[in-house]
Amino acid sequence: MPQPLPNLHHLELFYHVARSGGISAAVRAMPYGIQQPAVSGQISQLEKDLGVRLFQRRPFQLTPAGRELYEFCAPFFGGLAAVAERVSGTAAKHLRLAAPATVIREHLPSVLESVRASCPELELTLQHTDQANAMRLLEREEIDLAVTELDGKPPSGTHCEVLLKLPLVLFLPPRCPVPRGGISTLLEKHPLIRPPSDQAIARLFAKEMERHGWHWPARIEIGALDLILAYVASGFGVGVGVQAPGVAFPEGVRTYQPKGFPSLAIAALWRGKIGPLAGQVLRELKREAER
Repeated sequence: MPQPLPNLHHLELFYHVARSGGISAAVRAMPYGIQQPAVSGQISQLEKDLGVRLFQRRPFQLTPAGRELYEFCAPFFGGLAAVAERVSGTAAKHLRLAAPATVIREHLPSVLESVRASCPELELTLQHTDQANAMRLLEREEIDLAVTELDGKPPSGTHCEVLLKLPLVLFLPPRCPVPRGGISTLLEKHPLIRPPSDQAIARLFAKEMERHGWHWPARIEIGALDLILAYVASGFGVGVGVQAPGVAFPEGVRTYQPKGFPSLAIAALWRGKIGPLAGQVLRELKREAER
């Protein structure tokens, strides 16, 4: 006898629970009202129908079966809002974009101003986020376009266009001379300030340090480039970052580009066929990158 098909509403509830990381969080995040006991009961019924445990309750963690089911149903339920917009015609004027805060603050306004000239009713949902979360948002089809760092190949099914390649540099604190002997003379005298180890800049830097056999552990980890510069300016150490256009340096802070160090790619990413509005933004982003 064939396996009975799972209840579609139960699958939708499971999608929200898996995406939110638990039943309580899902109840708060779902777009319609439903009580926690009702969600718990219907998820239990789904597990009974399938004959498998979908997730561990405390702490929350998907089982292998739950992960497989979520990866199957997430594109459908995650894409419903976008489909509804296309059907109703609002997708032609609504763009969902994720990018680092620096990009949103320094570069997107002029890009979007050009787009708004041809689409006066432009509606925006902007999220400032890092590379890992941008990839997750794309996978769930919760955004139309991401602008983010890229180290390595994008995931399967994700399209990519590199906009810029930014040199990896060190930020020298005031009164710190440019090292004639290279990085080795800096790491002996100065603490290191860098982004967290899960960010692309930190991974590139660590890979290059390992290639040279150098060890320079971080004394301070900060996620934002402007905050790294602020701590460097205050004399807390040497910072790791990129030579990014439009970023103002505090007084006394200088850059040092180690010989042979790699560049960080900044790319636009999207999944599937790019929409007309996202395509227009991509063209303007390329013009901005050229400038």
